[in-house]
Amino acid sequence: MSKLRVYNPFLMEPVDEFFSGFFRPVRGDEAIQAPQIRVDVNEKEDAFVVKADIPGIGKDDIDVGVNGNSLTISAELKKEKDEKKDGKVLRSERHYGVTTRSMSFGSDVDASAAKAKYENGVLELTLPKKASQQTRRLAVA
Repeated sequence: MSKLRVYNPFLMEPVDEFFSGFFRPVRGDEAIQAPQIRVDVNEKEDAFVVKADIPGIGKDDIDVGVNGNSLTISAELKKEKDEKKDGKVLRSERHYGVTTRSMSFGSDVDASAAKAKYENGVLELTLPKKASQQTRRLAVA
């Protein structure tokens, strides 16, 4: 599908498109970014099951928050790399980053009964549904 564009007589499109990414920083193989959190969400009759891929993160650096019908997963990347030669530090690199993923469900989650397990880079959450409160109709007298 093609993009719709608004004509601007003062815009030099060929030149602007050529230089659009020219001044962005160059990222080599050494650049480490916080990983994207990719999720699979399954709904069962009594619970939501979320599997989130968060490779390279320690379980102490993962934060999961449940509030009502919303879920927030945050992960913090902390890596340090020192290259030493004959007792002198030639290069020291520190990489830090935070990534977050939020979503909401069709019904509230029972946060007190929720379970989390992190193994081999996969965070598995079992989020039981709260018992729905039945709406009661009142007879008008």
